[in-house]
Amino acid sequence: MNQKPSSPWYGLLAEFEHPQDLLAAAEGAYETGYRKMDAYSPLPIHGLAAAVGFPRTNLSYIVFACGVLGAIAGYSLQYWIHVIDYPINIGGRPLHSGPSFIPVTFEMTILFASLGAVFSMLGLNKLPMPYHPVFNAPNFERASQDRFFLCIEAEDPQFDLEKTHAFLDGLNPQEVTQVEH
Repeated sequence: MNQKPSSPWYGLLAEFEHPQDLLAAAEGAYETGYRKMDAYSPLPIHGLAAAVGFPRTNLSYIVFACGVLGAIAGYSLQYWIHVIDYPINIGGRPLHSGPSFIPVTFEMTILFASLGAVFSMLGLNKLPMPYHPVFNAPNFERASQDRFFLCIEAEDPQFDLEKTHAFLDGLNPQEVTQVEH
């Protein structure tokens, strides 16, 4: 169910030419009290996630749980097949031989953990996202080439169109653009 936005604006987008300018702007915005913001960059910038207040995710716990589930599933499947469902005594070997179950158990652990990581990452990042309001901003296509952007969203409690615009202008960006929903 889509809720109608309270403002016709998604936020304000500041364009920077250098990554250190974006990092300084994000740190300044966070220190000023803005919390609903995002940064867009064509390359990874060390410290940018912390500067915009990006929270730590539970992805590592999800991947670990999926790995454990995969190990249990792999071992249980082999146990079921070799001991319960279709026991065959070959050369007097035991039906339940733990060391022989290790390779499949290991591979199932890796399979479940990797699939859990991919699907959890997609879900936690709300992907695929074919449309986002910042896509309509002029020059935003350069976010994947050579420009760096900081967007302060209108949902931020501290957001005021004039004050936020003045704040972003004080950070010496190339341009500040209003982004519509």
